[in-house]
Amino acid sequence: MERMGKIYFYEDKNFQGRYYECTSDCPELSSHFSRCNSIRVEGGAWVVYERPQYMGYQYVLMRGEYPSYQSWNGFSETIRSCRLIRNLSSRHRIRIFERPDFTGQMIEFSEDMPNLLDRWRFHDIHSAHVHDGIWVFYEHPNYRGRQYLLEKAASAGVRPELLRSERHQPRATHTAVPEPA
Repeated sequence: MERMGKIYFYEDKNFQGRYYECTSDCPELSSHFSRCNSIRVEGGAWVVYERPQYMGYQYVLMRGEYPSYQSWNGFSETIRSCRLIRNLSSRHRIRIFERPDFTGQMIEFSEDMPNLLDRWRFHDIHSAHVHDGIWVFYEHPNYRGRQYLLEKAASAGVRPELLRSERHQPRATHTAVPEPA
């Protein structure tokens, strides 16, 4: 089922200044606004990216108001592409693996976990298989830091650099993305 979505990008904080309304995926937003300091999501679930062509830091936004880039855990006022999250499900199930190609130790879960290291003893996740739903992994416990969206269509594996880097510990937490009401 195709989801209807609508998102507004505002150049200034608190929904002020020039704005751009978007209702579909957009790989390049810089022609519509120079900076983004607030966002209003009126329909659907969206992932916004700091670079064009769905690259760079990503932020998953549900219906609601985000009066400043800090309110969506942004690192700057730069948003350059966005896409509507499709195929949301009320069921959630994922398997993560310690090694590439779905090998090594594995854990399966279907609920939110504020701190993955409470149940996962390894520091890296090298592959993941999304069985149901959409998943967001976070850089730090308690849903903080960079976000990494994993979808069923991308279940062939996880690029190790997504969930591991030398700059931060892989204290990934996750949350299932709920189906919008």
